[in-house]
Amino acid sequence: MPLLERAGARIYYEEVGEGDAILTNHGLSENGTYWSLPGVTDALARDYRVVSMDMRAHGRSEITDGARAGLDADTMAEDIGALADALGIERFHLLTHATGGMVALNYARKHHARLLSLMLTDTGSATAIAPDERTAARLREAFANHFQGKTWSELLPSFRSSPEPFMTRLSAAPRPTQAWAFVDAIMQRGNPDELAAFCRSFYTDPDPHVDELRHISCRTLVLLGEHDTLFIEPSELLAKEIPNAKHVVMESLGHMTALEAPDRLIAELHAFLEDR
Repeated sequence: MPLLERAGARIYYEEVGEGDAILTNHGLSENGTYWSLPGVTDALARDYRVVSMDMRAHGRSEITDGARAGLDADTMAEDIGALADALGIERFHLLTHATGGMVALNYARKHHARLLSLMLTDTGSATAIAPDERTAARLREAFANHFQGKTWSELLPSFRSSPEPFMTRLSAAPRPTQAWAFVDAIMQRGNPDELAAFCRSFYTDPDPHVDELRHISCRTLVLLGEHDTLFIEPSELLAKEIPNAKHVVMESLGHMTALEAPDRLIAELHAFLEDR
């Protein structure tokens, strides 16, 4: 099992294909299979070397210290660069989703010269769930408590019964049974208690870092589903402030764009990558 040794963590990754590298990460409670199960990874691997990582506290990555340190955007952004270094990749494309996009933007603000492109799906640049700390802390704790002490047999039905805000459009997908099956398979690779710790540690920064966004020099795709209400305004901010950004709003889709309409997402990614 390929693991990158880092302070406080072992980062799981997989790679497939040849060519210019695309590194991927993912959203909260997801992992690299967010891209592989619906076929996005294989579609990109026909032309690119695709390296998919499971972020700290997610999927098959392992937390190795009792304090669960490193569950912050700064540390996790450096995990991206460390993985590229370990694999001898000098420059790369970076494909991201949701919380992973927040991590990727942290990396891009500091290391954009290393990026061939940045592909942001359904995300924003502030990690705090609300701009004021009292509300943000309450929402962080609610997120954490949703996972803490639960089993997946309890959690997976709750996503269907209470799909707000991330899974509201899965039942409206062209193949809803398949989309929900993807969710079940992806989520069960994680540890709910580790996800609770992650929620408490990660979503703390209300600053969108606009001044730094304006210095990102690589080509950037800002993509989201039309009904992804949580990220409509953050995506508009990214598209406005990142100088070389392409803004794509996918009609009828929600937050889980790769699971809801993988063929449409693959087409958008190929169009962006090929438009140089």
